[in-house]
Parts: sequence; C-alpha cells; structure tokens
Amino acid sequence: MSVTEEALGYEQARDELVDVVRRLEAGGATLEESLALWERGEELAKVCRRWLDGARARLDAALAGEQGSEEDEE
Repeated sequence: MSVTEEALGYEQARDELVDVVRRLEAGGATLEESLALWERGEELAKVCRRWLDGARARLDAALAGEQGSEEDEE
C-alpha cells in the first residue's frame, strides 16, 4: 500500500471509488485505461474494507466492554 493510500480516509477512498466505477461504466476508455481504473478501484476497495473492518472491531470491543460492565453490575 502506498503512502497516499494510507493517508486516505474512508470517505475519500469511497468517493474516489465511486468516480472510478462511474468512469468504467461510462465506457469509452481504452483497454489500458480501463485496466488501470479497475486496478485503482481494487486498491480503493481494499482501503474501504480496512476502514470498515477497523470500525467493526472497535464497535465489537465497545459492545463487549458494555456487556462486561453489565455483568459486573449484576
């Protein structure tokens, strides 16, 4: 992963991915351009997945902490 990808926030990566998909769906690009767009889209999808996985882990940890607190109170 490049430094640029590491610096991308979820919303930035998602917005760029949406743009890549629109450009691919519009057609008109050469095969080489389409492949480059597809590769960029794959990279952006991975960035989004990492953000979402991290958010899910944080939520799971917070919920587990709440459940532990509730059990301690009982």
